[in-house]
Amino acid sequence: MKNPPGISPGVGTVHLIAVCGTGMGALAAALKEMGYAVTGSDANVYPPMSTFLAERGIVVNQGFCASHLAYGPDLVIVGNAVKKDNPEAVYALEAGLPYCSMPQAVNHFLAGERQTVVVCGTHGKTTTASMAAWLLASAGCDPSFMIGGIVSNFSSNYRVGKGPYMVIEGDEYDTAFFDKGAKLLHYRPDVVIWTGAEFDHADIFDDIEQIRSVFRAYFLQMRPDQTLVAYGADAAADRLLAGLGCRVQTYGIRAEDHWRIAVESTAPGKNAFSLFCREKRFGRFEMAPAGAHNRLNAGAAVAAAASLGLSAAQISEGLQSFTGVRRRQEVRGEAGGVTVIDDFAHHPTAVRETIAAIRSAYPRSRLIAVFEPRTNTSMRKVFQQVYPDCFDNADLLCIRKASLLHKVPGDQRFSSSHLAADLRKKGKDAHCFDDTGKIVDFVADTAKAGDVVLVMSNGGFDNIHERLLEALKHPPEPGL
Repeated sequence: MKNPPGISPGVGTVHLIAVCGTGMGALAAALKEMGYAVTGSDANVYPPMSTFLAERGIVVNQGFCASHLAYGPDLVIVGNAVKKDNPEAVYALEAGLPYCSMPQAVNHFLAGERQTVVVCGTHGKTTTASMAAWLLASAGCDPSFMIGGIVSNFSSNYRVGKGPYMVIEGDEYDTAFFDKGAKLLHYRPDVVIWTGAEFDHADIFDDIEQIRSVFRAYFLQMRPDQTLVAYGADAAADRLLAGLGCRVQTYGIRAEDHWRIAVESTAPGKNAFSLFCREKRFGRFEMAPAGAHNRLNAGAAVAAAASLGLSAAQISEGLQSFTGVRRRQEVRGEAGGVTVIDDFAHHPTAVRETIAAIRSAYPRSRLIAVFEPRTNTSMRKVFQQVYPDCFDNADLLCIRKASLLHKVPGDQRFSSSHLAADLRKKGKDAHCFDDTGKIVDFVADTAKAGDVVLVMSNGGFDNIHERLLEALKHPPEPGL
């Protein structure tokens, strides 16, 4: 297949195939806001995305059909979940309609000539990008952004600003059926934040070296006038950062890091640290998000903002008013004295660090961890022996059997029951459940006032958060 045609400067109408994905939906809304006529289609059109798009006047067709493109849009944007035999993709190719991938569209329409901050790495991309966007916004820079989560300060995962900056969350996942390279490689950065690399996306990568090669390729493209803010303690940092043509600044807690983070306070609701630049104190910063991993995220965002000319005072004010990202340590509510928290954690490292962060934020509470393996990686047994060591800071553990396990070949499947058994061998109070309803009943029956329930999944988890809160309002009577 030939490469996709270039995007014509005369584009007026745009159609997005698989428009109901989080990123594609945000892109559709951004294009509509910029004045383009936008249509879309998807196999599953339902709230909240269907409502989100309808409120913005975007026509969304149910299912995929060639007739949806019969009006001849000036450009077709193809989501990365779209396969080459999709009826609309087939029609676009046969009819000679101009087409491109989502990252190509973001780069062209939103990044454009703006100075771009690209945040990449296995962990912390969404939070770090959100922090960077808010620091720029709070300093009056009116940035644009495309981020993989809802930034609470904006109540949105995208923004079309009038200022000179753009913040993009750069993903190493593949781009489209016609482009198997990483999405990340399409973005032209002025500043790159790299949070490090661990093995993930087991459905498309064979090992960690393949993932590292993506980042190395991206870094090698960077020019001397561009800045790379990189996590210095990554296991392969020395090798991946060697011989680059750009400015390289490492961040972390090591004495040798260009930007060194020194923790000052971890009181509930107050995560404070000092940041040193080449051992000269740049400033003291406070924020609400808890955990050592969020100090690292913030340190990287601060370094990036400083490289764009923001002062320590501007950054401090912005970080203190940062209210977080939905589904990242998000308190969903309290019922019967029990606090229910939602988090996107699914990779073993993210699970471990999130539990540790919640433990530090609620040091006197019993912590009930509820975990659903749902990603293409967590449903595979690649981390079967790693997960048992990630729940040490939790008191009671509820592990759900993966609901999408049928998508994984039998010999590669992760076992939730084995995880629960391994946790019990470590002396943990761990339980495995076949369905979400049983978890809700168990927690409602077990939880007591003062407990914290931390739910970890990258999906909706059958609306477990609201179901838990409702069940906790009406606990079973003793003896029943």
